[in-house]
Amino acid sequence: MRVSKKLLLGSMAVTAALALAACAPSVTPDDGDAEGEGLAEVTVGIVTSESGPLAGYGTQYLDAFKAGLDYATDGTGEVGGTVINVEYRDDAGDPDKAVTAVKELIGAGVNIIAGTASSGVALAVAEQAAQNQVLYISGPAAADAITGINEYTFRSGRQSAQDVATAGTFLDDIDGKTIAVFAQDNAFGQGNAAAVEAILGAQGATVTPVLVAEDATEFTPFAQQVLAGEPDLVFVAWAGATSGAMWQAMSQQGVLDAIPVVTGLGDAATFGAYGEASEKIDFLNHYFSGAPDNDVNTAMVEAIEAGGGTADLFSPDGFNAAIMIVHAIEQGQGDVDAMVDALEGFEFEGPKGAMTVREGDHALIQEMYQVKLVADGGSFVPELVDTVAADAVAPAEAQ
Repeated sequence: MRVSKKLLLGSMAVTAALALAACAPSVTPDDGDAEGEGLAEVTVGIVTSESGPLAGYGTQYLDAFKAGLDYATDGTGEVGGTVINVEYRDDAGDPDKAVTAVKELIGAGVNIIAGTASSGVALAVAEQAAQNQVLYISGPAAADAITGINEYTFRSGRQSAQDVATAGTFLDDIDGKTIAVFAQDNAFGQGNAAAVEAILGAQGATVTPVLVAEDATEFTPFAQQVLAGEPDLVFVAWAGATSGAMWQAMSQQGVLDAIPVVTGLGDAATFGAYGEASEKIDFLNHYFSGAPDNDVNTAMVEAIEAGGGTADLFSPDGFNAAIMIVHAIEQGQGDVDAMVDALEGFEFEGPKGAMTVREGDHALIQEMYQVKLVADGGSFVPELVDTVAADAVAPAEAQ
């Protein structure tokens, strides 16, 4: 990631960066060290969804980021004598609003940006990071394209390739198996089918997409099509208001009894969305609070709950971001190149355990989970089935 980085920028981007240089945080002598120099303070810009369709994800991230900043600075809000100030901006899930907010922050001298729940927003912000040579740490946004997009962009959460690879771990041996991808015939569904083909197909699986028109309301014929294909595994990628009807059809047609069916387990708000299918589905999972067993996770959960929140799916992303930012500031003292260097190859303990920022493309290598839902009174709660080793689901390195 460190090859010819200045040459990769267009002349307009270089001009913009030079114009902004005068606004960069100043480095002043540390009062405690007359011979050395230290950054008196630095401002971090957090841009994520505080409103809009992904506001719930934004709340999870923000609650955990604040808890993580407190944790990583031992409650002082500073590291090595450098005070960390935070400016929060709401992107409402809109790339244009995000870009406007990021430009305003950069114009005010901010050279560390983090956040973003939406992949579309993250990709737009990553472009700004490259053009203006600022550090950017993406949050819950899962698009694989974010990894390796440029040398200034990192991520504090998992990516789609890790989800798909985790789905494959429900089979003892992928080679020679048939995997049906049951999804809507839209960009989201097509993207998931392509990812399964690229990742699990490369391991020897035959991938057979069953794509359903986005406006379909009757799913029995499609469930029957899946059943007739006799796959070894069904990977379901579905979103929207028809989820309940789809799962009902899959259950009533016997798909869930005849074939292992895997899908991603979302945040707590979705635990009751699967109806009678709940206890028959195998779930891959990024995080729920009962999955990891370590001191960092305990500290995060307790801090979030003390603030009136609940640790949920994207809490680790916010907590990790704070740890990464504090480390970058401590090591880089506000210099973007030095902060990038500090994060490349960075290994740390996060709420999910050992985390590694892969040096070559900035993927965040981490464990994933196999989970099931179990009845608990009138609702369902997640239960850990197995922890999947980080190396087993590491995405191919972006070139």
